[in-house]
Amino acid sequence: MYKELVVNVTEQETRVALLEDGNIVELFVERGDDTNINGNIYKGRVQRVLPGMQAAFVDIGLSQAAFIYVDDVQKRQNLEDKEPPYTGNSNREPLEDGAERQIPIEELLREGQEIMVQVVKSPIGTKGARVTTYISLPGRYLVLMPNVDHIGISKRIGDEEERDRLRELIGGRRDVPYGYIFRTAGEGIEEEQLIREMDLLVNSWENIKKRYRSFSPPYLLHRDLTVTFRAIRDLLTHEADRLSIDNRFGFDSVNSFIKKIMPELKVKVELYDRAEPIFESFNLEGDISRALKKKVWLKSGGYIVIEQTEALTSIDVNTGRYVGKHDFEETIFKTNLEAIKEIATQVRLRNIGGILILDFIDMEVLENRERVFEALKEAFKEDKCRTNILPMSEIGLIQMTRKRVRKSLTKMLCDECPVCYGDGYTLSKSSIAQKIYREIGRHSRDMVGDIFNIKVGEEMADYLQREEQATIEAMEFRLGKKIEIYPIRRFHREEFEVTEKFK
Repeated sequence: MYKELVVNVTEQETRVALLEDGNIVELFVERGDDTNINGNIYKGRVQRVLPGMQAAFVDIGLSQAAFIYVDDVQKRQNLEDKEPPYTGNSNREPLEDGAERQIPIEELLREGQEIMVQVVKSPIGTKGARVTTYISLPGRYLVLMPNVDHIGISKRIGDEEERDRLRELIGGRRDVPYGYIFRTAGEGIEEEQLIREMDLLVNSWENIKKRYRSFSPPYLLHRDLTVTFRAIRDLLTHEADRLSIDNRFGFDSVNSFIKKIMPELKVKVELYDRAEPIFESFNLEGDISRALKKKVWLKSGGYIVIEQTEALTSIDVNTGRYVGKHDFEETIFKTNLEAIKEIATQVRLRNIGGILILDFIDMEVLENRERVFEALKEAFKEDKCRTNILPMSEIGLIQMTRKRVRKSLTKMLCDECPVCYGDGYTLSKSSIAQKIYREIGRHSRDMVGDIFNIKVGEEMADYLQREEQATIEAMEFRLGKKIEIYPIRRFHREEFEVTEKFK
């Protein structure tokens, strides 16, 4: 699969698009605010311990306090040079019968305590950041875990001989028994590359500890890479061929970063300097706009409908205009298969997390249901977010979960509608007119003026004067009062005011 990164840099924001075979599958946006702080490390202060929830709030210097669960709290942190990494589960303790006891959070943290934490989930909406004391520093090939003594290898490295080679390779190179995880890109790593990356990660950790000892909380100890550099580190694998960027300073920075951090990376970096905006040149703007809509059409004429709520996301598959060429079961099966590729693309591009319910069109043949299920699992293999997909039910439903670590595309690019407040609907013009009439009736009981002033939006003013003229004239006759309509440009569709005045 041909992968490339397209980077658009302006003074206000940076956008990075990951393309697979020319199609956008992931989009990252950075605007210089606190909306995406994943990976940042802070010196924080415990604000409040909540024994009933086995959690605590930590002040890390943001507008909202961060949230930490008991499972993310270590009994002690390795913040002094003399302390070795912890070798066991650091928030449990053994009992006499050989079992373990979960240490309650009130024994691990106290209000006012200073701790080092790392953001594992950025603030989303009204929820503050989620943090952990289990620090990890990702590199190109390795992830350093300075507080635990553990060596892990990515499950995507399936060759057992290679896994054994990696364990032996790092086993004799650890001066301090820090924990390490080999990332997928670490497959085939040479000793020289390994040593260079280990030195970079350890030096970074030593600098973080020095800053921790030097500054008072709340304090930002370590900022993760910018969105462009994170994309290079995490998304450009061995088969990636190109990165295009439309900013000269960014182009020079990318080349310096690759030369310094990952000189062995064979990727072509191009400076895009044409007049047409880079995202339009790659036909990405239309795909991004499409990813903000509920209905997404398939090439065959079918479509999927994506509804995101607080609790879960539902995705409904429909045949639409597709009628097939043979029997009905084949038409349904082909529509479901075509929808799978679009579902996987849209879920990744929109960064939908949490619970997802996929409602495929009912299939009578068991074999077809199984093939759709297997095709769905295959489609999500390229997704770096952890997913869990359950088998299809008899009525065509598939339940899956996808790890949520940052805002969805709609949360990142859109605001709540000021008219419907996220409901997705507004009252019809006739319903708004009836509300106005009821308000006039309520005012008429104690009215002392001669004229009703009705201020409405321009659209409603036109509707009342054209479609409701007869009703308004009847009300004027019945009430003995004049009704005057005033269009107000700043009023939205459902907004109106009823006042009175004298002749």
